[in-house]
Amino acid sequence: MSKENSDLVSNRKAFHDYSIEETFEAGILLKGTEVKSLRAHQASLQDAYVLVTTDDRVILKNASIAPYRFGNIHNHEEKRERELLLHKREIAHLKIVSDQQGLTLIPLAIYLKKGFIKVKIGVAKGKKTYDKRESIKEKEHKRTIDRAMKNSAD
Repeated sequence: MSKENSDLVSNRKAFHDYSIEETFEAGILLKGTEVKSLRAHQASLQDAYVLVTTDDRVILKNASIAPYRFGNIHNHEEKRERELLLHKREIAHLKIVSDQQGLTLIPLAIYLKKGFIKVKIGVAKGKKTYDKRESIKEKEHKRTIDRAMKNSAD
């Protein structure tokens, strides 16, 4: 029995480097060996990004899905461009957003939903180094509070 919305791959560094404004869910066109590799968690979204082309196609670039271990000569390329499936209105919105200066589209996760593989896309704004330091301080502060609460409960 599989978990609902179980992450196959996540881009945890994205939340450190960017502040996420909004998210979208997209389908993805894959080959059979890519699906098998993803189900084995053999992929990476590091350095990956989403591009909206002039002919209104949404493409996932630089995402690495490792070749399937038990594949044959018909195995897939590791870093090929993969088309994402969205509604026309979502594509139009993403095109407008991606044209704005300072905003970029990045994949946040690849996950299973009702047996289908989906990609979570985030509209992101780059963080400055002082913003990153501030979020690290907040995490550490929250961690110390949680520890103190746990110790006082014991």
